Amino acid sequence: MTTTPERPDVTADGTALVELDDVSKYYGNIRALEGVSLEVHAGEITCVLGDNGAGKSTLIKIIAGLHRHDAGAFRIEGEDVSLSNPREALDRGIATVYQDLAVVPLMPVWRNFFLGSEPTKGKGPFKRLDVDTMRATTRAELLRMGIDLRDVDQPIGTLSGGERQCVAIARAVYFGAKVLVLDEPTAALGVKQSGVVLKYVAAARDAGLGVVLITHNPHHAYLVGDRFVLLKRGAMTGSHLRSDITLDELTRQMAGGSELEELSHELQRAPAPGRPGGPSDPE
Repeated sequence: MTTTPERPDVTADGTALVELDDVSKYYGNIRALEGVSLEVHAGEITCVLGDNGAGKSTLIKIIAGLHRHDAGAFRIEGEDVSLSNPREALDRGIATVYQDLAVVPLMPVWRNFFLGSEPTKGKGPFKRLDVDTMRATTRAELLRMGIDLRDVDQPIGTLSGGERQCVAIARAVYFGAKVLVLDEPTAALGVKQSGVVLKYVAAARDAGLGVVLITHNPHHAYLVGDRFVLLKRGAMTGSHLRSDITLDELTRQMAGGSELEELSHELQRAPAPGRPGGPSDPE
């Protein structure tokens, strides 16, 4: 029978759970990521912000073990590593929740919660899934994260997008993740559902996990973030602690403040004839 995973320990010496130091990734002559540094600490949320093409997906793939970095240092709890596959990342306590969530819509919530890690009971030809344990554990773990589902037997596809995200977060916490990487968890959600997801992101932080929140929304990031890393075209354009930056400044940097100012001058309507500042009407 599968034993209950241990909870992640909070590092007492302040060592980062995950640290990227001047990390770069190239695909031939194409620069996907260059000179990116970030730290992820237990009980903190590090937000990575950037528009499409900024390099967020490449960063996720490096942390999740899908791709190896080409330069710089990648450390897990102070140890230099070069992950070769996602299983190695999972074994080291790094769980990644992608936008598509990799759930089976028609399966019950409890089956999705334990998908690939199902506990069993009995031996030999009498070995079978421990359905009662899976149901009870799923219900208890969701409640522990503040998710009160009426019925864990309902297909997970009947849940809202926000609820499915929350189930994935609770699953990662239960299976002993130390670092939780969330890929745009609020991208396809409305305001209310986004708030629900951010609530459970904060619950994961409070459970002692280090969280990497990938987003293009500075307002969502600032609600929960402790550290902010800004990416643009594969390069890091800013790295800030929450105490060092305001929401307005974070939004301005995220939006490319200087570029927007320059664009606003270009888009200003030229004064029409007869208007103040416009050419005079011919006499």
